[in-house]
Amino acid sequence: MSAPLSGIRTLPSWLLGRAAARGRGLVAEALAAEGMKMWHHVVLSAVADLGPVAQAELGRSIQLDPKDLVGILNDLQSAGLVVREPDPKDRRKNAVSLTGEGARLLKRCEKAARAANDALLAPLDAAERDQFMSLLIRISGTDG
Repeated sequence: MSAPLSGIRTLPSWLLGRAAARGRGLVAEALAAEGMKMWHHVVLSAVADLGPVAQAELGRSIQLDPKDLVGILNDLQSAGLVVREPDPKDRRKNAVSLTGEGARLLKRCEKAARAANDALLAPLDAAERDQFMSLLIRISGTDG
C-alpha cells in the first residue's frame, strides 16, 4: 500500500502550498508577539516603501481591496502608526505616511519576520537558500 496522499505529495504546487502555509504561520506568530497582524504588517511595510502614498495607489500596489485597506488604515491610524493627510499632488486624495512609532514597530516586525523565515529555511544551508530564493522568484511571476 502506498503512502497516504502519495499522488498529491508529488505535485510542486501542493508542496509549495504546504511550505507557504507553514511560513505564513511562523510569520503570523512572530508578528502577533509584536501585536501586529499579517495584513497590517504588509500595509505598514508598503507605506514605508512608498510613502507618502495615495491611498488608492497603496491598495493597488499590494493588491488589497479598497474596503479592506480602509479598515486596516483605520486600525493603523488609531494606533498612531500612520497618518492620512491631503495629498500634496492632489488635495482630493489622502496620502498615507508612517509615523515615528510606526517606523519603530515596523523595524521590530521586520526583525521578527526575518527570524521566522530563518526558522522556515533552517534545513537549508546558505547556498541552498540562495538557490531556493532564486528559483522561487523565477516561478512566482515576480522579478524579485
